[in-house]
Amino acid sequence: MADPAKSQSKSRGVGTVSRSTAATKRSTAPSPSRSRKPADGADLATRKAVIETALEMSRSRLSPGRSGNVSARWGDGMLITPSGMAYEHLKPADIVFVAADGTWSAKARKPSSEWRFHLSAYDARAEAGAVVHTHSLHATVIACAGLTIPAFHYMVAVAGGKDIPCIPYATFGTEELAALVADGLKKRNACLMANHGQIAVGPDLPAALALAQEVETIAAQYAKLLALGRDVVVLSSDEMSDVLERFKGYGQNAQN
Repeated sequence: MADPAKSQSKSRGVGTVSRSTAATKRSTAPSPSRSRKPADGADLATRKAVIETALEMSRSRLSPGRSGNVSARWGDGMLITPSGMAYEHLKPADIVFVAADGTWSAKARKPSSEWRFHLSAYDARAEAGAVVHTHSLHATVIACAGLTIPAFHYMVAVAGGKDIPCIPYATFGTEELAALVADGLKKRNACLMANHGQIAVGPDLPAALALAQEVETIAAQYAKLLALGRDVVVLSSDEMSDVLERFKGYGQNAQN
């Protein structure tokens, strides 16, 4: 969603919040002067990649207008799109470095209002290198119905499990939502967010964006299937276990 500006107040000091509890203990507005930012200039390529990913997310209609947000793991935190800025106007300097404890520089733009659940996603998935959050049409429709996407098609496994779950609703930008996202991503690479949208993680930005696109395609198919008004045929748990095992050697994974 579009990111309204947030007021700031004093945060906890750097290093006082453990990674296991960071999602629920970050303050509402971090102290801007104590974030540990990587060396100037070293992050330029990643900042450009975050912008390009956000632009592609918008071009492909995964998130209309200024909705959605993108981040990449960097240093002890992440680089994330700023709050309330049109993607086509972003410059590398507009991308915000947010440290693992939720602090950012006083000279930086304000980060996306959803920075908390981006950090919680990295907390939940140590191997994740990027997070893409979108309000894609069909995924959002299914999420607003509060539905988990079952294994009506074997490609549901692309999200890393036997279904694509829908986490409960919580207000955007809150610690409550961050905790729910962390829980939803513990055993999945993507999940729906009730009355909100979808979120996907990947080892890098292209992978996270590609997964978000896959989830939208699956959600569109499921929405059209529900519209037929007929019983949905769901693949068995055993079949999906087999599919998940086969996915380990699918495509480029077969090279590993």
